[in-house]
Amino acid sequence: MQLFGIRTPLIKPGDNIVDILIYAISSSNIKPQNNDIIVLAESAVATAEGRIVNLKTVKPSEKAVKLSKLYDTDPGKMELIIRESDEIVGGIPGVVVTITKGVLSPSAGIDNSNAPEGHVVLLPENPQKSAAKIRKKLMAEYGCNIAVIIGDSRTQPLRLGCVGIALGCAGIEPVEDVRGKTDLFGKPLLITRRATADNLVSAAEIIMGEADEGIPAVLIRDAPAIFIDRSVDIPTISRDECLYFGCFRKL
Repeated sequence: MQLFGIRTPLIKPGDNIVDILIYAISSSNIKPQNNDIIVLAESAVATAEGRIVNLKTVKPSEKAVKLSKLYDTDPGKMELIIRESDEIVGGIPGVVVTITKGVLSPSAGIDNSNAPEGHVVLLPENPQKSAAKIRKKLMAEYGCNIAVIIGDSRTQPLRLGCVGIALGCAGIEPVEDVRGKTDLFGKPLLITRRATADNLVSAAEIIMGEADEGIPAVLIRDAPAIFIDRSVDIPTISRDECLYFGCFRKL
């Protein structure tokens, strides 16, 4: 598997991210091939979609003011967290743990980094739709099958550091069901599902970085993914099925 970082100019609200990608790919002397995968940072997609908010323009509610004190968070940002999340689960000073778009997310995925001073970047409004739209345009440009993943970074419980998570995916199966296959000793796998899209985002984030690298896109070639000619929602599971949520149920 090969990974190629794609460096772009600074992306601004209202930019056509596909045009920027095509320019950056050409400048990088990369020619997309059949079954290449483009992984995009969610902040780049969200910025192009105009999902940047000046915190001075946000009027916090009483609830936001109260929770901002509890979690040591800017009241304006807390208001946005309330609006963007499905549910607030808890938190620690500086970080609010939420369920956002069905996924456990710190502060509803709202990011202070890679945004102008006093501004924050929200998640793309519909990452799945955005991935499908970008894929369609890239395939028309290059005349070959291309998959697109929009990814973000997350922390794992009780682990230091970030890994990747796919928010939107088009052109590959995001999760591969390997139940029924056998291990090295011939025993059948009973519960294993491979999070292909998440794993590819994690690989891409090694090149993207988290700071001022200026590489919001990575082209992945020869990935062991199952390619499909459609967009598939990234599956989630219920809390009862979740290893982490499930073990905290009241007995």
